[in-house]
Amino acid sequence: QVQLVESGGGLVQPGGSLRLSCAASGFTFSRYTMSWYRQAPGKERELVASISSAGSTTRYADSVKGRFTISRDNAENTVYLQMNSLKSEDTAVYYCKAVGISGMDYWGKGTLVIVSA
Repeated sequence: QVQLVESGGGLVQPGGSLRLSCAASGFTFSRYTMSWYRQAPGKERELVASISSAGSTTRYADSVKGRFTISRDNAENTVYLQMNSLKSEDTAVYYCKAVGISGMDYWGKGTLVIVSA
């Protein structure tokens, strides 16, 4: 059974940091590109960051470049999102997504991040 379980969300003040984790099981994690998406209230889901299967290639949305870092540990079947210098506009539900070479994809249920004073 495929599972992607996000954790690490919460309430943080502007300028603060959070580290999200996504634990994967039920598929060959090391063969999948992993991504973080987010969906703010009233907005469409958007790509935040992605990382290739081996971790050698990353890409980021312009809105988070220089503040967020995506990484993965294939031995632990986990992908991370380090979020620094958080802003109120980063408030959203953050989702983890796995995409295989065949196009098969899986989603987690999300973790809520609230940036507020």
